[in-house]
Amino acid sequence: MPDFPDSFPLGQTPTADRPLLGLTVLMVEDSRYASEAMRLLCLRSGARIRRADNLASAHRHLAVYRPSVVIVDLGLPDGSGEDLIQELARANPRVGVILGTSGNDDGAPRAAAAGADGFIAKPIENLATFQSTILAHLPAGARPKGLRRTSDEPIAPDVLALHDDLAHIAKVLVSSSGDQASIDYVAQFLAGVARIARDGGMEDAAVSLARHRANGQPYAADIDRITGLVQQRLQQRKVV
Repeated sequence: MPDFPDSFPLGQTPTADRPLLGLTVLMVEDSRYASEAMRLLCLRSGARIRRADNLASAHRHLAVYRPSVVIVDLGLPDGSGEDLIQELARANPRVGVILGTSGNDDGAPRAAAAGADGFIAKPIENLATFQSTILAHLPAGARPKGLRRTSDEPIAPDVLALHDDLAHIAKVLVSSSGDQASIDYVAQFLAGVARIARDGGMEDAAVSLARHRANGQPYAADIDRITGLVQQRLQQRKVV
């Protein structure tokens, strides 16, 4: 059975302005930029947030406390987010709301097949959509009473988090030595980050790499292109 409190602590009752007040969200996401966007969404919604950047960290969090909502990125550095979703969906007691997230077009059906209650497509930047997706799976007693004002105000994550993501991928590219799992990780990670940053050139390069890998085609030119773009973006931000 999903685990929700019968009553909220004093001052923690959901309101129209803060409809997720009293809830704790565990974000399982390796991108600091995507996590920063999620932190802002939770902050404006009243929810508390914790972050795990891989499966191992997520399991350590879950061994200590039970969040109200878990949002799982499908592509993680140490395995598939779908495995964690399956584990959470079968657990007893069950986490109240399990959501998948991804920047890939096939993310929603993959998350649903694993047992997720819903899905949030990247870029995660719209406050009203974020709140509505979570509220749709909460019991009536955990939702704010009365009318709720929605906002389409976009979320703008800190660009320093984007720099950290690019620096992380630069290290992966140097250390991968042609390892296919690492190359696939680079493609999915950068595609998601590029969508949030609205970096069309980077997204196109990441999608091209993923397509060539999936079709068994040569991809050395994609790696060179991505390496150049990452270094260019890092240099631009260093100058700024």
